[in-house]
Amino acid sequence: MAVRDFGRFLWQNFREFSRDAIDPVMHVARFFCFLHITSTRLVTPVRSEGPSMLPTINLTGDYVLAEKISARLGTVRPGDIVLIRSPQNPRNIVTKRVTAVEGQRVNFVAKPKESDLCETTVVPKGHVWIEGDNIYNSADSRKFGPVPYGLIQGRVFWRIWPPNAFGPLGQRPE
Repeated sequence: MAVRDFGRFLWQNFREFSRDAIDPVMHVARFFCFLHITSTRLVTPVRSEGPSMLPTINLTGDYVLAEKISARLGTVRPGDIVLIRSPQNPRNIVTKRVTAVEGQRVNFVAKPKESDLCETTVVPKGHVWIEGDNIYNSADSRKFGPVPYGLIQGRVFWRIWPPNAFGPLGQRPE
């Protein structure tokens, strides 16, 4: 009888202990699931660095927020800053500005370091034309042509670091 009571006592305590231990673990798991869904489908923080987007984005790197809904819905428009999978190296995500979308005519300086000779092209269906704000130091559509819309990973809309530049990003100041 004492053994049976002891077994019942252990089982009840184990159930209470496991319930007390599993509840916080489930809350943490739900939180991480929420973070994962948010960063893969909605909004993600990104560090953007390099000379191609000077002066909009600092050479040493800015932390920005990129929303992913515009890319999925196809609402990216000229002037938007986007995260795009590099056509040259698909492992890299680069930050560029969309200058034209499908069907639009683009005038661009093909080799800005060598001459001012302009070329004109029409962006094909399902593609965008991207350029860095620093035309003298940017690998962009002038080098590899129009980029498939499917390579767009998100639209950059807010700078969160450095604090003195905190605020919206988007259209190029004219």
